[in-house]
Amino acid sequence: MSGLEIGIVSFFGLFGLLAMRMPIGTAMLIVGSVGIYLIRPPAALPVIGSEIFSEATSYALTILPMFILMGNLASISGMSRDLYDAAHSWVGHKPGGLASATIMGCAAFSALSGSSLAAAITMGRVSLPQMERYKYNDGFAAGAVAAGGTLGILIPPSAGFVIYAILTEVSIGQLFLAGVVPGLLLTFLFIVAIRLAVAVKSELAPQTGIAQNFGLRIRKTAKASTILSIIVISIGGIYLGVFSAVEAAGIAATLALIVTFLRGALDKSKLFTAAEHTLTTCGSIFYILFGAFVFKTFIAFTGLPFALSEAVTDLQLSQTGLLCLILVSLIVLGTFLDGFAILVLTIPVIQPMLEAQGINLIWFGVLMVITLEMALISPPVGMNVFVVKSLMPRTSLLAIFKGIFPFWIAMAFAILFILMFPSLALYLPGTVY
Repeated sequence: MSGLEIGIVSFFGLFGLLAMRMPIGTAMLIVGSVGIYLIRPPAALPVIGSEIFSEATSYALTILPMFILMGNLASISGMSRDLYDAAHSWVGHKPGGLASATIMGCAAFSALSGSSLAAAITMGRVSLPQMERYKYNDGFAAGAVAAGGTLGILIPPSAGFVIYAILTEVSIGQLFLAGVVPGLLLTFLFIVAIRLAVAVKSELAPQTGIAQNFGLRIRKTAKASTILSIIVISIGGIYLGVFSAVEAAGIAATLALIVTFLRGALDKSKLFTAAEHTLTTCGSIFYILFGAFVFKTFIAFTGLPFALSEAVTDLQLSQTGLLCLILVSLIVLGTFLDGFAILVLTIPVIQPMLEAQGINLIWFGVLMVITLEMALISPPVGMNVFVVKSLMPRTSLLAIFKGIFPFWIAMAFAILFILMFPSLALYLPGTVY
Protein backbone atom coordinates (compact mmCIF):
# COMPACT_ATOMS: atom_id res chain seq x y z
CA MET A 1 0.00 0.00 0.00
CA SER A 2 1.05 3.59 -0.58
CA GLY A 3 1.56 5.99 2.30
CA LEU A 4 -1.74 7.70 1.50
CA GLU A 5 -3.64 4.41 1.60
CA ILE A 6 -1.98 3.49 4.90
CA GLY A 7 -3.04 6.88 6.30
CA ILE A 8 -6.67 6.36 5.31
CA VAL A 9 -6.78 2.83 6.73
CA SER A 10 -5.14 4.05 9.95
CA PHE A 11 -8.08 6.33 10.72
CA PHE A 12 -10.48 3.40 10.52
CA GLY A 13 -8.17 1.47 12.84
CA LEU A 14 -7.96 4.41 15.24
CA PHE A 15 -11.74 4.85 15.44
CA GLY A 16 -12.07 1.10 15.91
CA LEU A 17 -9.76 1.22 18.94
CA LEU A 18 -11.65 4.21 20.34
CA ALA A 19 -14.94 2.34 19.86
CA MET A 20 -13.41 -0.44 21.99
CA ARG A 21 -12.92 2.17 24.76
CA MET A 22 -9.16 2.28 24.43
CA PRO A 23 -7.72 5.55 25.89
CA ILE A 24 -7.06 8.12 23.16
CA GLY A 25 -3.36 8.43 24.04
CA THR A 26 -2.77 4.68 23.80
CA ALA A 27 -4.77 4.38 20.57
CA MET A 28 -2.82 7.14 18.83
CA LEU A 29 0.50 5.78 20.10
CA ILE A 30 -0.25 2.30 18.73
CA VAL A 31 -1.61 3.44 15.38
CA GLY A 32 1.13 6.03 14.91
CA SER A 33 3.93 3.61 15.81
CA VAL A 34 2.65 0.82 13.56
CA GLY A 35 2.01 3.30 10.74
CA ILE A 36 5.51 4.77 10.88
CA TYR A 37 6.98 1.26 10.86
CA LEU A 38 4.95 0.31 7.77
CA ILE A 39 6.09 3.43 5.87
CA ARG A 40 9.67 3.83 7.14
CA PRO A 41 10.74 0.83 9.27
CA PRO A 42 14.21 2.20 10.26
CA ALA A 43 12.64 5.46 11.47
CA ALA A 44 10.04 3.90 13.79
CA LEU A 45 12.00 3.65 17.06
CA PRO A 46 14.01 6.88 16.64
CA VAL A 47 10.88 8.90 15.83
CA ILE A 48 8.84 7.44 18.69
CA GLY A 49 11.65 7.98 21.19
CA SER A 50 12.50 11.51 20.05
CA GLU A 51 8.87 12.70 19.95
CA ILE A 52 8.08 11.42 23.43
CA PHE A 53 11.34 12.79 24.88
CA SER A 54 10.80 16.15 23.18
CA GLU A 55 7.33 16.59 24.70
CA ALA A 56 8.31 15.23 28.12
CA THR A 57 11.08 17.86 28.36
CA SER A 58 9.13 20.73 26.76
CA TYR A 59 9.57 23.96 28.73
CA ALA A 60 6.29 25.35 27.38
CA LEU A 61 4.32 22.47 28.91
CA THR A 62 5.38 23.42 32.45
CA ILE A 63 2.52 25.90 32.26
CA LEU A 64 -0.01 23.08 32.70
CA PRO A 65 0.98 21.75 36.15
CA MET A 66 1.41 25.30 37.48
CA PHE A 67 -2.06 26.52 36.52
CA ILE A 68 -3.73 23.21 37.42
CA LEU A 69 -2.07 23.33 40.86
CA MET A 70 -3.26 26.93 41.25
CA GLY A 71 -6.84 25.86 40.58
CA ASN A 72 -6.62 23.02 43.08
CA LEU A 73 -5.23 25.36 45.73
CA ALA A 74 -8.03 27.85 45.06
CA SER A 75 -10.52 25.07 45.67
CA ILE A 76 -9.11 23.82 48.98
CA SER A 77 -8.52 27.34 50.34
CA GLY A 78 -12.14 28.42 49.85
CA MET A 79 -11.33 31.06 47.24
CA SER A 80 -13.77 29.43 44.81
CA ARG A 81 -16.56 29.84 47.39
CA ASP A 82 -15.65 33.52 47.73
CA LEU A 83 -16.10 33.96 43.96
CA TYR A 84 -19.58 32.47 44.01
CA ASP A 85 -20.65 34.49 47.07
CA ALA A 86 -19.47 37.74 45.47
CA ALA A 87 -21.29 37.01 42.20
CA HIS A 88 -24.40 35.93 44.09
CA SER A 89 -24.48 39.17 46.10
CA TRP A 90 -24.77 41.20 42.87
CA VAL A 91 -27.10 39.10 40.72
CA GLY A 92 -28.60 36.44 42.99
CA HIS A 93 -31.92 38.28 43.44
CA LYS A 94 -32.54 38.70 39.70
CA PRO A 95 -34.49 36.18 37.58
CA GLY A 96 -32.21 33.18 37.16
CA GLY A 97 -29.77 34.95 39.47
CA LEU A 98 -28.29 31.82 41.08
CA ALA A 99 -27.61 30.32 37.64
CA SER A 100 -26.07 33.61 36.50
CA ALA A 101 -23.91 33.71 39.64
CA THR A 102 -22.79 30.16 38.82
CA ILE A 103 -21.73 31.24 35.32
CA MET A 104 -19.84 34.24 36.72
CA GLY A 105 -18.16 32.06 39.35
CA CYS A 106 -17.17 29.49 36.70
CA ALA A 107 -15.71 32.25 34.52
CA ALA A 108 -13.58 33.61 37.36
CA PHE A 109 -12.51 30.16 38.55
CA SER A 110 -11.61 29.25 34.95
CA ALA A 111 -9.09 32.11 35.02
CA LEU A 112 -7.28 30.14 37.72
CA SER A 113 -7.63 26.48 36.80
CA GLY A 114 -7.70 26.28 32.98
CA SER A 115 -9.75 23.11 33.33
CA SER A 116 -13.41 22.71 32.40
CA LEU A 117 -13.92 19.65 34.58
CA ALA A 118 -12.34 21.36 37.60
CA ALA A 119 -14.56 24.43 37.11
CA ALA A 120 -17.71 22.31 36.78
CA ILE A 121 -16.94 20.17 39.84
CA THR A 122 -15.81 23.04 42.07
CA MET A 123 -18.61 25.48 41.27
CA GLY A 124 -21.17 22.69 41.10
CA ARG A 125 -20.46 21.70 44.69
CA VAL A 126 -20.93 25.31 45.75
CA SER A 127 -23.93 26.35 43.64
CA LEU A 128 -26.08 23.24 43.12
CA PRO A 129 -27.21 22.99 46.78
CA GLN A 130 -28.27 26.65 46.63
CA MET A 131 -30.26 26.17 43.41
CA GLU A 132 -31.86 23.04 44.84
CA ARG A 133 -32.81 24.99 47.97
CA TYR A 134 -34.66 27.61 45.90
CA LYS A 135 -36.45 24.96 43.80
CA TYR A 136 -34.63 25.54 40.52
CA ASN A 137 -35.43 23.07 37.77
CA ASP A 138 -32.86 20.29 38.19
CA GLY A 139 -32.00 20.04 34.49
CA PHE A 140 -31.65 23.80 34.13
CA ALA A 141 -29.42 24.05 37.22
CA ALA A 142 -27.24 21.20 36.01
CA GLY A 143 -27.07 22.73 32.54
CA ALA A 144 -25.82 26.03 33.97
CA VAL A 145 -23.01 24.27 35.86
CA ALA A 146 -22.03 22.05 32.91
CA ALA A 147 -22.01 24.97 30.47
CA GLY A 148 -20.25 27.32 32.89
CA GLY A 149 -17.54 24.72 33.38
CA THR A 150 -16.74 24.76 29.67
CA LEU A 151 -15.37 28.29 30.09
CA GLY A 152 -12.34 26.60 31.65
CA ILE A 153 -10.88 25.80 28.22
CA LEU A 154 -11.58 29.25 26.73
CA ILE A 155 -10.77 31.79 29.41
CA PRO A 156 -6.99 31.83 29.96
CA PRO A 157 -5.08 30.03 31.32
CA SER A 158 -6.72 27.41 29.14
CA ALA A 159 -5.39 23.87 28.93
CA GLY A 160 -7.06 23.66 25.52
CA PHE A 161 -5.07 26.65 24.27
CA VAL A 162 -1.83 25.19 25.64
CA ILE A 163 -2.32 21.89 23.80
CA TYR A 164 -3.44 23.69 20.62
CA ALA A 165 -0.35 25.91 20.80
CA ILE A 166 1.96 22.92 21.27
CA LEU A 167 0.40 21.06 18.33
CA THR A 168 0.39 24.03 15.94
CA GLU A 169 3.60 25.67 17.24
CA VAL A 170 1.98 29.08 17.78
CA SER A 171 2.45 31.40 20.76
CA ILE A 172 0.74 30.37 24.01
CA GLY A 173 0.80 34.00 25.15
CA GLN A 174 -1.01 35.18 22.02
CA LEU A 175 -3.64 32.48 22.41
CA PHE A 176 -4.21 33.41 26.05
CA LEU A 177 -4.77 37.04 25.13
CA ALA A 178 -6.97 36.03 22.18
CA GLY A 179 -9.24 34.10 24.56
CA VAL A 180 -9.96 36.98 26.96
CA VAL A 181 -12.62 38.90 24.99
CA PRO A 182 -14.33 35.77 23.55
CA GLY A 183 -14.38 34.32 27.07
CA LEU A 184 -16.11 37.42 28.43
CA LEU A 185 -18.44 37.44 25.41
CA LEU A 186 -19.47 33.83 25.98
CA THR A 187 -19.99 34.48 29.71
CA PHE A 188 -22.30 37.35 28.78
CA LEU A 189 -24.17 35.20 26.21
CA PHE A 190 -24.68 32.47 28.82
CA ILE A 191 -26.24 35.00 31.20
CA VAL A 192 -28.45 36.33 28.39
CA ALA A 193 -29.49 32.74 27.63
CA ILE A 194 -30.47 32.29 31.29
CA ARG A 195 -32.52 35.47 31.35
CA LEU A 196 -34.32 34.55 28.11
CA ALA A 197 -35.02 30.98 29.25
CA VAL A 198 -36.45 32.21 32.56
CA ALA A 199 -38.50 34.89 30.78
CA VAL A 200 -40.09 32.19 28.61
CA LYS A 201 -40.52 29.64 31.44
CA SER A 202 -40.36 31.24 34.88
CA GLU A 203 -40.63 27.92 36.77
CA LEU A 204 -37.12 27.05 35.64
CA ALA A 205 -35.71 29.49 38.20
CA PRO A 206 -38.04 30.84 40.91
CA GLN A 207 -37.24 34.22 42.48
CA THR A 208 -34.68 33.84 45.27
CA GLY A 209 -35.38 36.91 47.41
CA ILE A 210 -34.52 40.58 47.79
CA ALA A 211 -31.31 42.30 46.77
CA GLN A 212 -28.49 42.42 49.31
CA ASN A 213 -27.50 45.85 50.58
CA PHE A 214 -24.62 47.64 48.91
CA GLY A 215 -22.29 47.38 51.90
CA LEU A 216 -22.63 43.58 52.04
CA ARG A 217 -21.95 43.36 48.31
CA ILE A 218 -18.76 45.37 48.72
CA ARG A 219 -17.60 43.20 51.64
CA LYS A 220 -18.16 39.97 49.72
CA THR A 221 -16.46 41.38 46.63
CA ALA A 222 -13.52 42.49 48.79
CA LYS A 223 -13.25 38.97 50.20
CA ALA A 224 -13.03 37.64 46.65
CA SER A 225 -10.47 40.29 45.69
CA THR A 226 -7.59 37.98 46.63
CA ILE A 227 -8.34 35.50 43.89
CA LEU A 228 -9.25 38.30 41.47
CA SER A 229 -5.89 39.94 42.17
CA ILE A 230 -4.06 36.72 41.25
CA ILE A 231 -5.99 36.62 37.98
CA VAL A 232 -5.19 40.26 37.19
CA ILE A 233 -1.49 39.81 38.03
CA SER A 234 -1.06 36.67 35.89
CA ILE A 235 -3.05 37.73 32.81
CA GLY A 236 -2.18 41.42 33.15
CA GLY A 237 1.51 40.58 33.39
CA ILE A 238 1.33 38.72 30.08
CA TYR A 239 -0.52 41.61 28.44
CA LEU A 240 1.96 44.21 29.69
CA GLY A 241 4.92 42.07 28.67
CA VAL A 242 6.24 41.84 32.23
CA PHE A 243 6.59 38.08 32.01
CA SER A 244 5.85 35.20 29.66
CA ALA A 245 2.88 32.83 29.92
CA VAL A 246 5.05 30.16 31.57
CA GLU A 247 6.43 32.64 34.09
CA ALA A 248 2.88 33.88 34.78
CA ALA A 249 1.86 30.31 35.64
CA GLY A 250 4.69 29.96 38.16
CA ILE A 251 3.93 33.34 39.77
CA ALA A 252 0.19 32.63 39.98
CA ALA A 253 0.74 29.19 41.53
CA THR A 254 3.12 30.66 44.08
CA LEU A 255 0.64 33.39 45.03
CA ALA A 256 -2.15 30.82 45.38
CA LEU A 257 0.10 28.71 47.62
CA ILE A 258 0.87 31.74 49.83
CA VAL A 259 -2.83 32.66 50.13
CA THR A 260 -3.74 29.07 50.99
CA PHE A 261 -1.08 29.06 53.71
CA LEU A 262 -2.21 32.41 55.15
CA ARG A 263 -5.80 31.15 55.31
CA GLY A 264 -4.68 28.17 57.36
CA ALA A 265 -5.87 25.67 54.75
CA LEU A 266 -2.48 24.21 53.89
CA ASP A 267 -2.41 21.15 56.10
CA LYS A 268 -0.61 18.00 55.04
CA SER A 269 -3.73 16.15 53.88
CA LYS A 270 -5.07 18.96 51.69
CA LEU A 271 -1.66 19.69 50.20
CA PHE A 272 -1.25 16.02 49.33
CA THR A 273 -4.73 15.98 47.73
CA ALA A 274 -3.98 19.08 45.63
CA ALA A 275 -0.65 17.60 44.49
CA GLU A 276 -2.24 14.24 43.71
CA HIS A 277 -5.01 15.80 41.60
CA THR A 278 -2.48 17.96 39.78
CA LEU A 279 -0.20 15.03 38.97
CA THR A 280 -3.11 12.82 37.86
CA THR A 281 -4.51 15.49 35.53
CA CYS A 282 -1.10 16.39 34.09
CA GLY A 283 -0.15 12.74 33.64
CA SER A 284 -3.24 12.06 31.52
CA ILE A 285 -2.70 15.21 29.43
CA PHE A 286 1.00 14.48 28.83
CA TYR A 287 0.23 10.89 27.84
CA ILE A 288 -2.33 12.10 25.28
CA LEU A 289 0.28 14.51 23.90
CA PHE A 290 2.87 11.72 23.57
CA GLY A 291 0.44 9.72 21.45
CA ALA A 292 -0.67 12.83 19.54
CA PHE A 293 2.83 13.77 18.41
CA VAL A 294 3.72 10.24 17.32
CA PHE A 295 0.42 10.12 15.39
CA LYS A 296 1.03 13.61 13.97
CA THR A 297 4.45 12.55 12.64
CA PHE A 298 2.93 9.42 11.10
CA ILE A 299 0.20 11.47 9.37
CA ALA A 300 2.90 13.76 7.95
CA PHE A 301 4.72 10.69 6.56
CA THR A 302 1.56 9.52 4.77
CA GLY A 303 1.11 12.78 2.83
CA LEU A 304 -2.58 12.75 3.75
CA PRO A 305 -2.74 16.39 4.98
CA PHE A 306 -1.29 17.68 1.73
CA ALA A 307 -3.61 15.53 -0.37
CA LEU A 308 -6.58 16.91 1.55
CA SER A 309 -5.23 20.44 1.20
CA GLU A 310 -5.00 20.04 -2.60
CA ALA A 311 -8.52 18.56 -2.70
CA VAL A 312 -9.91 21.53 -0.75
CA THR A 313 -8.04 23.94 -3.03
CA ASP A 314 -9.65 22.28 -6.05
CA LEU A 315 -13.07 22.96 -4.49
CA GLN A 316 -12.19 26.68 -4.61
CA LEU A 317 -13.79 27.39 -1.23
CA SER A 318 -13.44 30.84 0.27
CA GLN A 319 -11.81 31.24 3.69
CA THR A 320 -15.25 31.54 5.27
CA GLY A 321 -16.52 28.49 3.39
CA LEU A 322 -13.56 26.40 4.50
CA LEU A 323 -13.90 27.57 8.11
CA CYS A 324 -17.61 26.76 8.17
CA LEU A 325 -16.98 23.31 6.69
CA ILE A 326 -14.29 22.55 9.29
CA LEU A 327 -16.26 23.93 12.24
CA VAL A 328 -19.42 22.02 11.32
CA SER A 329 -17.35 18.84 11.01
CA LEU A 330 -15.83 19.48 14.46
CA ILE A 331 -19.28 20.03 15.98
CA VAL A 332 -20.46 16.72 14.49
CA LEU A 333 -17.34 14.95 15.82
CA GLY A 334 -18.15 16.45 19.23
CA THR A 335 -21.28 14.32 19.47
CA PHE A 336 -19.21 11.14 19.85
CA LEU A 337 -15.65 12.22 20.71
CA ASP A 338 -14.18 14.05 23.69
CA GLY A 339 -12.97 17.61 23.02
CA PHE A 340 -9.26 16.89 23.58
CA ALA A 341 -9.52 13.81 21.37
CA ILE A 342 -10.92 15.98 18.58
CA LEU A 343 -8.10 18.48 19.07
CA VAL A 344 -5.23 16.03 18.84
CA LEU A 345 -6.83 13.98 16.06
CA THR A 346 -7.77 16.77 13.68
CA ILE A 347 -5.00 19.37 13.99
CA PRO A 348 -2.43 17.32 12.00
CA VAL A 349 -4.94 17.03 9.16
CA ILE A 350 -6.51 20.50 9.04
CA GLN A 351 -3.49 22.69 9.84
CA PRO A 352 -1.98 22.44 6.30
CA MET A 353 -5.38 23.37 4.82
CA LEU A 354 -5.65 26.42 7.08
CA GLU A 355 -2.12 27.55 6.28
CA ALA A 356 -2.68 27.08 2.53
CA GLN A 357 -5.71 29.38 2.74
CA GLY A 358 -3.81 31.95 4.83
CA ILE A 359 -6.17 31.59 7.82
CA ASN A 360 -4.80 33.05 11.05
CA LEU A 361 -4.11 30.13 13.41
CA ILE A 362 -4.64 32.26 16.53
CA TRP A 363 -8.12 33.26 15.34
CA PHE A 364 -8.93 29.67 14.35
CA GLY A 365 -7.67 28.45 17.73
CA VAL A 366 -10.35 30.50 19.49
CA LEU A 367 -13.04 29.20 17.13
CA MET A 368 -11.88 25.63 17.59
CA VAL A 369 -11.79 25.84 21.38
CA ILE A 370 -15.41 27.05 21.43
CA THR A 371 -16.41 24.06 19.28
CA LEU A 372 -14.58 21.86 21.80
CA GLU A 373 -16.66 23.50 24.52
CA MET A 374 -19.75 22.46 22.59
CA ALA A 375 -18.40 18.89 22.53
CA LEU A 376 -18.13 18.96 26.33
CA ILE A 377 -21.92 19.34 26.63
CA SER A 378 -23.12 17.61 23.44
CA PRO A 379 -24.99 14.30 23.74
CA PRO A 380 -24.22 11.51 24.12
CA VAL A 381 -20.54 11.91 25.11
CA GLY A 382 -20.47 15.37 26.82
CA MET A 383 -17.94 14.93 29.64
CA ASN A 384 -19.17 17.90 31.67
CA VAL A 385 -22.66 16.46 31.67
CA PHE A 386 -21.45 13.26 33.31
CA VAL A 387 -19.42 15.25 35.85
CA VAL A 388 -22.51 17.21 36.87
CA LYS A 389 -24.58 14.03 36.81
CA SER A 390 -22.24 12.60 39.46
CA LEU A 391 -23.12 15.59 41.66
CA MET A 392 -26.87 15.16 40.99
CA PRO A 393 -27.43 11.38 40.86
CA ARG A 394 -31.24 11.73 41.02
CA THR A 395 -31.40 13.91 37.88
CA SER A 396 -31.67 12.09 34.55
CA LEU A 397 -29.21 12.65 31.73
CA LEU A 398 -32.10 13.59 29.45
CA ALA A 399 -33.14 16.39 31.83
CA ILE A 400 -29.57 17.72 31.95
CA PHE A 401 -29.20 17.68 28.16
CA LYS A 402 -32.51 19.57 27.89
CA GLY A 403 -31.21 22.13 30.38
CA ILE A 404 -28.05 22.58 28.33
CA PHE A 405 -29.83 23.53 25.09
CA PRO A 406 -29.96 27.34 25.69
CA PHE A 407 -26.24 27.38 26.46
CA TRP A 408 -25.39 25.34 23.36
CA ILE A 409 -27.23 27.92 21.26
CA ALA A 410 -25.28 30.69 23.03
CA MET A 411 -22.02 28.97 21.99
CA ALA A 412 -23.21 28.86 18.37
CA PHE A 413 -23.83 32.61 18.52
CA ALA A 414 -20.35 33.15 19.98
CA ILE A 415 -18.81 31.32 17.01
CA LEU A 416 -20.91 33.41 14.63
CA PHE A 417 -19.83 36.69 16.25
CA ILE A 418 -16.13 35.75 16.15
CA LEU A 419 -16.43 34.67 12.51
CA MET A 420 -18.04 38.01 11.67
CA PHE A 421 -15.72 40.12 13.83
CA PRO A 422 -12.22 38.50 14.00
CA SER A 423 -10.95 41.49 16.01
CA LEU A 424 -12.82 40.09 19.03
CA ALA A 425 -10.08 37.46 19.18
CA LEU A 426 -7.19 39.26 17.51
CA TYR A 427 -7.23 42.76 19.00
CA LEU A 428 -5.47 42.01 22.31
CA PRO A 429 -2.68 39.81 20.90
CA GLY A 430 -2.26 42.36 18.09
CA THR A 431 -1.58 45.15 20.58
CA VAL A 432 1.15 43.17 22.36
CA TYR A 433 2.80 41.10 19.63
